[in-house]
Amino acid sequence: MPYSTVLKQALNNAKGHVVLVEDDASVRKSVQTLLKREGYEVTAYDSADALLQNLDFRLPAVVLTDMRMPGMTGVELQAKLASLGRDVPMLFFSGESRQEEIIAAMKQGAIDFLLKPFSAQAMLDALQRAMQVAESKFAQAHKTQRVHEVLKRLTPRELEICHWMVRGYSNQQIAAVDGAAAATIKLHRARVMEKMQVHSLPELLDLLGGVPLPTPAPTLSGVSAPASTITASEARGPD
Repeated sequence: MPYSTVLKQALNNAKGHVVLVEDDASVRKSVQTLLKREGYEVTAYDSADALLQNLDFRLPAVVLTDMRMPGMTGVELQAKLASLGRDVPMLFFSGESRQEEIIAAMKQGAIDFLLKPFSAQAMLDALQRAMQVAESKFAQAHKTQRVHEVLKRLTPRELEICHWMVRGYSNQQIAAVDGAAAATIKLHRARVMEKMQVHSLPELLDLLGGVPLPTPAPTLSGVSAPASTITASEARGPD
């Protein structure tokens, strides 16, 4: 089932979860009403401190926050969430932010910064972009978790073989890594495919795409491969 379908079902077909932080009650209410009417699930807070006391993000989620508020500012909230490991896309809006605040927010990964006055459509467009980022992050996190569970089925040797398979090395070349016969490598290769529940190398690449793989200890041609994320281009080694 496509991840987008899973996400929509998880949110009862809502467009996503918007965490709104705004100290002005009238603005908070009007924005919340608009977003709910547009199909978003909305949780509103009157301060950054209030949000931090209840970090209930129903992923995929986006934080939509004012910059200048009593207590913690929006950019300080952004930094705090990052320190807590909450990788949530953020949108800022403000009518009196300093240039350095805007720059800091964007450097820390803000999706957009809306300066008041802005139109409702401008906010909705920015929110849609942010939610697309949130869905992508959520889907990748779920994929990574699923792949790590599947990788646990592999023995250390099979994990080593898998490492070289996705980089395009032949049975003979992999055999040069650990000294085993090519026929033995072929057997390990078949077991990797079976345990990973794939039927071809392209399927394996698709499954592992974007997911970090541990680097095996042995080296090929005396060169160690760095621990990295597997990409399709890395499978273009010699056959």
